[in-house]
Amino acid sequence: MKIDLHKIQIRKVIADYKDSAEEGVVAYGGKLDIRPKYQREFVYKDKQRDAVIETVKQDFPLNVMYWMVREDGGYEVLDGQQRTISIGQYVNGDFSLNDRFFHNLTKEEQNEILDYELMIYFCEGTDKERLDWFRIINIAGEKLTDQEIRNAVYTGPWLSDAKLKFSKSNCAAYLLANDGGQLVSGSPIRQEYLETSLSWINDGKIEDYMAKHQHKKNAEELWDYFQNVIAWVRANFTNYRREMSSVQWGELYNKFRDEKLNSGKLEAEIKELMQDEDVTKKSGIYPYVLTRQENHLSIRAFNDKMKRESYERQKGKCVWCKKTFEFEEMEADHITPWHEGGKTTAKNCQMLCKDDNRKKSGK
Repeated sequence: MKIDLHKIQIRKVIADYKDSAEEGVVAYGGKLDIRPKYQREFVYKDKQRDAVIETVKQDFPLNVMYWMVREDGGYEVLDGQQRTISIGQYVNGDFSLNDRFFHNLTKEEQNEILDYELMIYFCEGTDKERLDWFRIINIAGEKLTDQEIRNAVYTGPWLSDAKLKFSKSNCAAYLLANDGGQLVSGSPIRQEYLETSLSWINDGKIEDYMAKHQHKKNAEELWDYFQNVIAWVRANFTNYRREMSSVQWGELYNKFRDEKLNSGKLEAEIKELMQDEDVTKKSGIYPYVLTRQENHLSIRAFNDKMKRESYERQKGKCVWCKKTFEFEEMEADHITPWHEGGKTTAKNCQMLCKDDNRKKSGK
């Protein structure tokens, strides 16, 4: 990892400063992305913003900033975004300090601000080096999400197109996933739609996928995949419920897309499970009806009263090994398993020693 310290005057950093809302904030003669397109917008409180300008006016040292050097010769702010924006907005006349705008200052006062030198580290290195470094320094101010850090590393035409489809308010992915009921949780502007889609398409290996596709012209493969996932969900799970937004649909699509599913039978079982009071995680019903793995459901556990009642009934003996144990040395178990209709009630509770309960659970 190559990290070089540069001292750059404010007048140069904010040259051609431009804030275009979702299109991002740029400066440094158009070469610096202060806030890249579609990255969530942090807003400094007035007190924090004013403190930045006071620091500059008093010629006190401002915390160092970090810029990533892109392959195209441009730069992207990794740390120092709001400090830079605060300075740009003040010089641009967007707010006043002590009832004086920048244009109200004397020429000498203006030059003192514009000549102030910012301490900026230029960071270059391999993708892995930059990811590791960015995560280390992401410790102050408004923290970047993991996906925002990845976006800072894997810049290029593919990412620009992916952001357009997945990272903009009311983007195509958001509109598709919410047409008929929300199927993906999170916010596009916080990069959560993009992160989720990348995780689905490459079994959680987001960085590998971004590195492989970084220099491709567009993100059509990811967009096509996302459309297929949503279409598959709508076709097989025809009755929308709000719990569906918490399901990792891509993972289920990857495993079951080639199987012929009966949407009617699925809906009938889902409806029944939604009414089962022992199922405490309703969103887990969707993966359960496909995988039959009960851990998705978080079946209601026996409470202490039920356990104590069973323990006393058994006189402290494990029903399997018939040995006597202290209450704390035993665990509750369904006599009739939940999947066979057994409920989480005192009558269906039995106490087993920990060893026997693990043996039973492992069968």
